[in-house]
Amino acid sequence: MKIAFYAPLKSPDHPVPSGDRLMARLLIEALRRSGHEVEIVSEFRSFSATPDALSRLQQEAGGEIERIDAEWRRDGVPDLWFCYHPYYKSPDLLGPTLCRAHGVAYVTAEASYSQRRNGQGWQAHQNLLANALQFAAVNIGLTRRDLEGIRQSVTTARLEHLPPFIDTAAFSARAHEPKPLHLVTVAMMRPGDKLSSYTALAAALQPLDDLPWRLSIVGDGPAHDDVKTLFAGFGSCRILWHGQLSADEVAGVLASGAVYLWPGHGEAYGLAYLEAQAAGLPVVAERIAGVPEVVEDGRTGILTVPGDTEAYSAAIRQLLTNDDARKAMAGAARDFVLAERSLDGAARRLETILETHLEFLR
Repeated sequence: MKIAFYAPLKSPDHPVPSGDRLMARLLIEALRRSGHEVEIVSEFRSFSATPDALSRLQQEAGGEIERIDAEWRRDGVPDLWFCYHPYYKSPDLLGPTLCRAHGVAYVTAEASYSQRRNGQGWQAHQNLLANALQFAAVNIGLTRRDLEGIRQSVTTARLEHLPPFIDTAAFSARAHEPKPLHLVTVAMMRPGDKLSSYTALAAALQPLDDLPWRLSIVGDGPAHDDVKTLFAGFGSCRILWHGQLSADEVAGVLASGAVYLWPGHGEAYGLAYLEAQAAGLPVVAERIAGVPEVVEDGRTGILTVPGDTEAYSAAIRQLLTNDDARKAMAGAARDFVLAERSLDGAARRLETILETHLEFLR
């Protein structure tokens, strides 16, 4: 198929790295591995921080619709519009209009719908989102939580599950040689949920000063100074600041790690958890948001009660002081991702979903 790929929140070509950008790129690669021709159809961002921006965005979207419409009339239409991550703050203001006008199939991936936003001034955005979900040939959910939210609110929407996945090549080809008591965290440094997780992590490490652990922190961002302050009391011998690294460099840091730490406040799921497990690191996280979608509690890591600092600290201690348990989880974590959450496996699952719901592929 010829596929028009669109991400209303952040283009796959956006210069700032994030989980959204990475998953968009992974989906594009998964589609291409099935032989499809994928083109990013627009860089238009429909994101609005407040509800009152919708009319302005719709006006701007009108110009983009005209541009794409003229291009399609000149060069031919695609077979499919694939919209990644539409939600109340970033509805797809382009795809449904164009697809209806040109008879193009419409599909979403990682859409989410929450009824509580209707009473917070976002009703108009939510209506646009619900109409798109109902119109779609299929809505591909990456988490059961998102699927359930849509199922409860847009009852006629067609739904399928595609678990989060990563490209495992950088990890399967690299030997895991953990250094004793070497902890690793990979996360952007931003206000909000990210800073909240860093705060929880620093608090959980304080009772562990009797153990000679070291923590590698990979990441950077606008909250860099705040994060530095959180860990200032541990001393330079404890914390290794790596800054922002390339994907291969991150894989190198993970290869020497013994345990991966990240509480996970507000995580949709967290691709970094899958990367860490693929590298052979068991995870210590909180049982919160979408984290249970990518970490199997008791098998590939330990998930603790959200907000329970003592429990989180105890879980870290357990894996640092019981190497047999750590090794068992490390092996299970690596097997889990390489066997069940690989890019090739996701490409096959995605193709099956499209074949099921698109008549012309059967």
